[in-house]
Amino acid sequence: MTAEPDSAAGADLADAAPAWLARLTAAAADMEVPAALRPAGRGRPAAVLILFGIGPAGPDLLLIERSALLRKHPGQPAFPGGAVDETDESPVHAALREAAEETGVDPAGVRVLAVMPEHYIWRSDFRVTPVIGWWHTPVPVAPGDPAEIAAVIRVPVAELTSPANRMMIRYPGGQSGPAFRAEGLIIWGFTAMLLDRVLAIGGFEQSWNSGRLISFPAGERSATWPSPGS
Repeated sequence: MTAEPDSAAGADLADAAPAWLARLTAAAADMEVPAALRPAGRGRPAAVLILFGIGPAGPDLLLIERSALLRKHPGQPAFPGGAVDETDESPVHAALREAAEETGVDPAGVRVLAVMPEHYIWRSDFRVTPVIGWWHTPVPVAPGDPAEIAAVIRVPVAELTSPANRMMIRYPGGQSGPAFRAEGLIIWGFTAMLLDRVLAIGGFEQSWNSGRLISFPAGERSATWPSPGS
């Protein structure tokens, strides 16, 4: 496994990250975390892998869709990841291990570019380290455990950045946050918040209508959510 962030300077040419990831790589470690999401010593350690690659539709990101049968977050799109185990050397190792278990990604085919600051997720009591990687040698991916993962999806960055696919979502408590429509799903919650920041600091974001608002439909799978404005 790649243990720590690595610069492209000493990498083999085939493994080097493309230039379009340079801005994100430079800015990720210093990204400002909103006060409400700062760990302040709280939470169990966890990590997620924000994995960029090149697919049939150009640059893309790897997401999973959780099984609709799960008790927590059924049907929710997310980045591969999970808790940091005692056997993990670091959050980077945890993110790569979880991605391998959940999707079949080969860690040897991933170059770690940056580690973002920890974010505290109060609902699950995790402090999450997002790890940004470049998938220089892709392999076929599929759910590692279909009881937990319904699908593994390579989502084109162009689809995520399209203004037509961006909106805000209002949660039952009255607060709102960013959301994305992609590959027939609505991406929301912590995953959408991270996507929003990654696209912005990476220079990928396009101007979009932040006044477009949908309501959070309790008990519904994300794929069945109403269209923006409905």
